[in-house]
Amino acid sequence: QVQLVESGGGLVQAGGSLRLSCAASGRTFSTYDMGWFRQAPGKEREFVAAISWSGGRIRYADSVKSRFTISRDNAKNTVYLQMNSLKPEDTAVYYCAADRPIGSMPRDYASAYDYWGQGTQVTVSS
Repeated sequence: QVQLVESGGGLVQAGGSLRLSCAASGRTFSTYDMGWFRQAPGKEREFVAAISWSGGRIRYADSVKSRFTISRDNAKNTVYLQMNSLKPEDTAVYYCAADRPIGSMPRDYASAYDYWGQGTQVTVSS
């Protein structure tokens, strides 16, 4: 069992930056691939970024590539999402999630993930 708690959301102007954190409970954090997803009002939850259990493999959605950076610190049981050059269309509730890895690359679809945080709101004003 893994419990996840996101933090770091807020209101920011377009072009600004935010850093989201996701703290995990349990001693098995380092065995899970971790992902960030987001959901805007009236839209489906969408993939943002994912990182393998070791941190050695990363993937991004095309919409955030070169603007967002995912990282993890297994000693602190925490995964991060650094978001730069934010746009109004990045406005959403952001969720972190944990996945028991299958294969070498972290997965980019929500149904693969076993555990979810409660989400943190990110609002980007124009």
